Amino acid sequence: QVQLVESGGGSVQAGGSLRLSCAASINSVSRNAMGWYRQAPGKQRELVATITSGGLTNYVDSVKGRFTISRDNAKNTVYLQMNSLKPEDTAVYYCTYRTFWPKSEYWGQGTQVTVSS
Repeated sequence: QVQLVESGGGSVQAGGSLRLSCAASINSVSRNAMGWYRQAPGKQRELVATITSGGLTNYVDSVKGRFTISRDNAKNTVYLQMNSLKPEDTAVYYCTYRTFWPKSEYWGQGTQVTVSS
């Protein structure tokens, strides 16, 4: 079982920054992807950004140029640097960990990000 521990959420004003962290307790070194989803009130969960163990990144269009995902493979930790935050970014952010062989998927408990105007 993989355990994901998230931190870094909080409340900021529009234009501010936050840095989310997610540490994964992993007992496998198979290829994987880690990332962040978010879910705003009344909306479905949305993929924000992903990064593979090889460093390939992907972002939803609405955060490109503002958010940066990175990871420290030695620490099994993924980060999401969020700059120029907007009220529309307000959501619960969830960390994910996925492997492809064997197939598996794990989710963190979520951390609240609130951006005020």
